[in-house]
Amino acid sequence: MSSLITLSDHRAYHLYRKETDMRKGFNLLCGIIVNELGRQVTQGDAFIFINKPRTHLKMLVYEQGGFTIFYRRLEKGAFEVPAFDLDARSIQLSANQLHFILQGISLQTIKYRKRYQHKAIK
Repeated sequence: MSSLITLSDHRAYHLYRKETDMRKGFNLLCGIIVNELGRQVTQGDAFIFINKPRTHLKMLVYEQGGFTIFYRRLEKGAFEVPAFDLDARSIQLSANQLHFILQGISLQTIKYRKRYQHKAIK
């Protein structure tokens, strides 16, 4: 399946914990990011919002001097939301985790195999 959006580990992805009214546009989503998450919207991070039935997902990103909203509506099924710390307002996802959520792959059955990690010299 092709996609117009490129997910990269060079960006942080923040999934908002509460369900979101998908009628919210750029300004109201920015308000949630600043007022509820205490984050800056112009730093290049992506902020993900999902509605209560988990059938709609919006991702807001600021890049190249403007905002972009990626909006996905499922015709069948629901987006899986990872387990949250009850005190957290958001959870940070990896690009892979977000890709799995968008593709309908269960996050609970993903198992990562060991790989070599080069350790930086201090």
